[in-house]
Amino acid sequence: MSTSAQLRDALTDKLTEGGTLADPEWRAAVRAIPRELFTGAYFRVVEGSIPTACRVVREGEPGWLEGVYSDETLITQLDGRVRPDDVAEGTVTGSFSSSSTLPSLVLRMWQQLGAETGHRVLEIGTGTGYSTALGAHRLGDANLTSVEYDPVVGGAAAAALKAVGLAPRLIIGDGLRGDPDGGPYDRLIATCSVRYLPLPWLHQVKPGGKILVTLSGWSYANALALLEVTGPGEATGRFLPGYTSFMIARPHDRPPRPALALLPGDERPSLIDPTKLGDWTGSWVAQLAAPSAERMGAGAEQILWDVSTGSQARTAPDGKGGWTVVQRGPVRLWDRVEQAVRDWQAAGEPHQERFGITVSAAGQRVWLDGEDGPGWDLPI
Repeated sequence: MSTSAQLRDALTDKLTEGGTLADPEWRAAVRAIPRELFTGAYFRVVEGSIPTACRVVREGEPGWLEGVYSDETLITQLDGRVRPDDVAEGTVTGSFSSSSTLPSLVLRMWQQLGAETGHRVLEIGTGTGYSTALGAHRLGDANLTSVEYDPVVGGAAAAALKAVGLAPRLIIGDGLRGDPDGGPYDRLIATCSVRYLPLPWLHQVKPGGKILVTLSGWSYANALALLEVTGPGEATGRFLPGYTSFMIARPHDRPPRPALALLPGDERPSLIDPTKLGDWTGSWVAQLAAPSAERMGAGAEQILWDVSTGSQARTAPDGKGGWTVVQRGPVRLWDRVEQAVRDWQAAGEPHQERFGITVSAAGQRVWLDGEDGPGWDLPI
């Protein structure tokens, strides 16, 4: 059986060979931090289960430690309250609400942030504390502040950090408020997604500083952006290559909705193939166009429901090689999605790295191929 140190070395070597770990100081952090102290027991998805069910993998069980050092996200909380130790036996269902993100993504983001010795960094979302530990090892305790919304999650992270001899500044509170008492910071990194850039972040990071954050929405499409703060409350940036997703910050999550009732509406032919919403960037473009809509369905049968107005849109094959759409409500959701997807298609269906974002007193706008190109306002 491999030891923790051996598995850490193997993970470090794997991430180095794969190109994730280019910086020797971050490699040293991975070798030094025992991930098992931050995860303990975790949930593992039961393959093929509908609805998705999880079983608990407990400390000391066969495969537990190997799972800890796999390059995988480990689910550590369901429904904002259920932790692995709360489940006696069998399986459990629920929405994922906290996790230890896969190490390759955590380390890639730390390096994309460009945090260097001497930088003061604000981390939004302590989670299990593993990412926090890596950052504190690399930058020093005094240079890292981490904010966690959930006091139970934050308390467990604090205990784990203490156990490995690290003491960064930890705050229990709303990460969307940042750290009003601790700025200015050189860098901000978020390990949750948001619908728009919280204004406090833009005042707590000094001009010339960087913010790395995943933008998401109520359809749960994601895109990772790196912004440079250009002045108080102002920033500009680009979206990055790859496929990054995080759980949405709880204050930004969609409100509860009643059971969906599909109602009659106005029918017409669809001008786009609804399956384009199954594409990583296509789904994100659709979300930009209809930011208050939740997307359901699959393939050619898409359903959009605007949880703020009750507006609906649903598509279906027309039996002749095309598609129809039925819309109702004050917001013509499919009209907006169609236009956005057609603008994206006209540009060649590029990945998100062709998109950028500008934040100013006028609002927050995502654009394609330049600020004078097609653009969409974020729902502040």
